[in-house]
Amino acid sequence: MAPQPQILAAFEAAKGFMPVDEGLALHAAAEEAAALGLPLLEVGTYCGRSTILLAAAARDAGTVAVTVDHHRGSEEQQPGWEYHDTSVVDPVVGRMDTLPTFRRTLHEAGLEEHVIAVVGRSPQVAAVWGRPLGLVFIDGGHTDEHASADYEGWAPHVAPDGLLVIHDVFADPADGGQAPYRVYRRALESGAFTEVSVTRSLHVLRRTGIGI
Repeated sequence: MAPQPQILAAFEAAKGFMPVDEGLALHAAAEEAAALGLPLLEVGTYCGRSTILLAAAARDAGTVAVTVDHHRGSEEQQPGWEYHDTSVVDPVVGRMDTLPTFRRTLHEAGLEEHVIAVVGRSPQVAAVWGRPLGLVFIDGGHTDEHASADYEGWAPHVAPDGLLVIHDVFADPADGGQAPYRVYRRALESGAFTEVSVTRSLHVLRRTGIGI
């Protein structure tokens, strides 16, 4: 089911990079996974654009969305790089800080109480995480180091029949970075995941096996 009009409007108004068609696919996956009654987890919060969709699905199913980010920006968002945004630089410390914008995004969408925001680095959080997840959405750093660490840290927590969603998967290097694509291939080759759907660069996989 499509998100409610006010949720879609909040998504479109939020700062971020996910296009609407991929957002609708993410929301559909979140709705399906939320029916398991388990938390939905996102790696890579940025300013909360995609978090809105996970939170809405979690709210409607009576569960919760968890989003993990250090809020200092990924590699391509640093000064001098393509996606740097000076409006989210903390003028006091001189570094990116997307946390205030993220909090404002959730407040404006009316979804604050349905989200647990974890401020920290993904591998450290994954190492202390202790329960199954209905969905893991990997959309953090796009280097091999970071994408691999996100997969290794969080994929084992996907519950049976839960979903692993990977963003920015490009088979052709001319279209984008290859780290998410390599993680996607690794998930399929593990035998633990089967592909469910593809919407441009957003791939949805279901956990059907045990080996990761």
